[in-house]
Amino acid sequence: MRGHTDRNPDFRCVRCGNFVPAQTALAGVNHRNHCPYCLWSRHLDLFEAGDRLSACKAPMEPVGLTFKRRNKKYRAGGGELMLVHHCTGCGALSINRIAADDLGEVVLDAFERSMMLPGQVQETIQGCGIDLLGRSSRKSVCRQLYGERIR
Repeated sequence: MRGHTDRNPDFRCVRCGNFVPAQTALAGVNHRNHCPYCLWSRHLDLFEAGDRLSACKAPMEPVGLTFKRRNKKYRAGGGELMLVHHCTGCGALSINRIAADDLGEVVLDAFERSMMLPGQVQETIQGCGIDLLGRSSRKSVCRQLYGERIR
């Protein structure tokens, strides 16, 4: 189609260098923004998912998990798992859907590492109204990632 620009093209990961296919049929999300192998992203969106208007473009580190918001509040008891990314350039935070092809063990590792974040980073995340999942959510996280109860 003439004049058409693919707003969600395939890309190479900013962190590990792996090729990342961004087609919705593979990723299971409309606006693929992170690597399924290491979960790192790039600061591309400014106002909403897929707008690709951010001037920053710095790498974004996966710093933890939360549950999807409902009515502008994060659900404490469950819901869809979401990745929390922290921009290494400007410090912005973003919440992103976990894609269908994200490696479960890498998502679980990000969850485990989030409990070791420095206090200042945890306070910044909490100050933005994001509830990082803690140890008490481990069974729920595993159940969503692997479809079973982990003891």
